Amino acid sequence: MTRASGTAGFQGRPATVASSRLTNAVAASLAVAALSLCLIVTLTVLSIKATMAMGLPI
Repeated sequence: MTRASGTAGFQGRPATVASSRLTNAVAASLAVAALSLCLIVTLTVLSIKATMAMGLPI
């Protein structure tokens, strides 16, 4: 059983599936999401540290 050349795998030319404008928009939205996630984590950690520094009321 033989395989025809160029019919499988990553050997062919890549097809363009999205415009560069769409790719840039997706990349920008992912960057904004990553930055906002970092900000949320930072604020949460600082909030926990401030709470621990105050101590528990007895």
